This record gives sequence, structure tokens and C-alpha cells, in this order.
Amino acid sequence: MSETDLRQSPLHERHVALGAKLAAFGGWSMPVEYPSGTVREHTAVRTAVGVFDVSHLGKAMVTGPGAAAHVNATLTNDLGRIGHGRAQYTLCCDDATGGIVDDLIAYYQDDEHVLLVPNAANTAEVVRRLRADAPEGVQVIDHHTEYAVLAVQGTKSDEVLTRVGLPAGHDYMSFIEGTFQDAGVVVCRTGYTGERGYELIVRNEAAGALWDALLAAGEEFGILPCGLGSRDTLRTEMGYPLHGQDITLDVTPVQARLGWAVGWRKDRFWGRDVLLAEKEAGPQRLLRGLVATGRGIPRPGMRVSLTHDVPLCEITSGTFSPTLKKGIGLALVPTMVDADAEVGVDVRGRREVFQLVKPPFVDTSVREA
Repeated sequence: MSETDLRQSPLHERHVALGAKLAAFGGWSMPVEYPSGTVREHTAVRTAVGVFDVSHLGKAMVTGPGAAAHVNATLTNDLGRIGHGRAQYTLCCDDATGGIVDDLIAYYQDDEHVLLVPNAANTAEVVRRLRADAPEGVQVIDHHTEYAVLAVQGTKSDEVLTRVGLPAGHDYMSFIEGTFQDAGVVVCRTGYTGERGYELIVRNEAAGALWDALLAAGEEFGILPCGLGSRDTLRTEMGYPLHGQDITLDVTPVQARLGWAVGWRKDRFWGRDVLLAEKEAGPQRLLRGLVATGRGIPRPGMRVSLTHDVPLCEITSGTFSPTLKKGIGLALVPTMVDADAEVGVDVRGRREVFQLVKPPFVDTSVREA
């Protein structure tokens, strides 16, 4: 896809003015990093506060009588576990194979309105599948390009939101509708960094003023605009999977250790039968973390082996951890391998030793009151 074919965030000109390095991601031109650099942006979120433009994320409303019931009968997690005004991580799986079409957040507004936030590249497919299976009276409306999404993440995120007049301090995975300069803003206490934080959904026309206000309000705390580079290092430190790398149509929730996001007792959801069978039999591989014992930095596609002659799998996500100051990664490792085994990773022709661990790699404040 050429640069001219990429969608642009409503904040695109602001990113250019800030000197952001832009790159294609999910069909969008998005900031990878600003002149401050990925490590400083990462550290700002872990120690104070940062703000991300994640407007490439999808926005789709399932509405009408039975809307929540339709979502519950198709996506994996159980809306019955939460109430109105709560958000929930869930999965859209293929009914025949149980493979993950996408992972997304469901905002349970009421029984007739559920807002879904899927990944950019998968929004059209998630919407297509939900529409194809929708009962009479239920509509699935694609709002992908009408709303912006800003993520304010870090220990000082409450203070920043309060200063711009938005609600803060509510429970983890709950959302409140606030107002900024007469524009409605959905403020959800969630994020993809592992730190205390919020995701703000606002119409495109109000996004620029809100971005400016957030940066001004956070100036005394050292707020930084953050790009997708630091978003990736932050989520990898938490062991959060990325669709298209760690989870795909070829990977099931059981293999990805995402069984906690499956309502196993529900009568219906896409992929239920095959996933129950896999859960009962046990998966052949599991998504595991790897930590370098030396100086090696893993990257996606690098080969993982027990010895030089026994290849196991490939790295799905890998990076340098700014918090740990060492290489970390994720890989779908065969379950025959001990959970704490040492493995080798082929890093540019050198065999670097890594320890298998269970993520997260760092302690964070994501669920603190």
C-alpha cells in the first residue's frame, strides 16, 4: 500500500508538526516515535504519563433489541460477568477452527448498545462476521473513521484527565461518558501498557483540541506524546499479545493463554466446540515468555531451539525491554518443553541463551485502585 493510500488520523498534522516518524500500520499512517525517542516515551509512561494517538483502532456499534445477546452468542467472553458501564476484553474466533480473527474490547453500554473496539486491520472482517450472523433488528454500524481514540497512560493519568475536566478514578475496565468543550468523550479505564491509564473515544472534530489540552495539562508531570514503538515495548513487557504476530487465525485462545477471556459455560460462541475439545485434550503449544540471560535481543521470526539441532518454533514478538535493560520476547513453544527451560535463539547467526518464563515481565499498576 502506497503512502497516498493510507488512512490518516485526525491528528496527523499535529504529529507532523511534532516531528514524528510516521509508518504504515494496519492501513493507517501512524506515529512510530517522536524526537524524544522510544525509550524516553516508554519511561515516561512507566514513571509519569504519556499520551498515544491510537485512532487507527476500529469502532463499531452493535445496536438494536438483542444487541448484547448477539455479541454474547458470537464473541468468546461472557457479558454476563460484567454490568452496564463496564468494558471487557474478548475474542472473535473462527467457528470452524477456533483461530483468533481478532481480539477486541467490548463496551457494554446497555442491552441494546455494545461498542466494539477491534484492531485496525481486522475491523472490516469483524463487522462482516457480526453482520452475517445478526438476528433481525440488530445492526452492526462501522464508525471506524468517525471517531478518534487517545490513550492517556501512566501514574499521573488521573491528574491529567482531571485538569481537562474529564472523569477519572473509576474502576478498572469501567467507562464513564464525559464532556470536553461540548463534545462527548467516552473515558474507559483501560489500555495496552500495563500502567494505570485511560482510553478516550471522541469524535474526530474534537480530537485535536483534546490532544492539545492533554499535552498542556500534563506538562508539569513530564508528559510526552508517545508512538507505536513505545506502545509495542510496553505491551511486550506485559506479555500482551499482538494480533498478526502472537495471535492469528492459526492460533487459538487456548494456545495463547487467553482462556480467561472465554466464557466456557456459555451455550454459544464462535469456535466453542473446537475450543472445548482442545481445552480438554490440552494444547500442543503455548505462548510463553523468553528473557535473555545475555545481551541478545530477539526479533519476530528468529528461530528458537533446544539445541543447535532441535528447532522448536519462532519468536512472535521480541524487543529490548527498557525497564529490564535486556531482551524479552514471546513465542508459541511446544508444551513438551519444561516451563522454565533454557532455550537458544538464533540472533543474527549467534545462539543466544534465553530463559522461558510466564509473563508479565514487569510489575505494573494497571489494576491499582
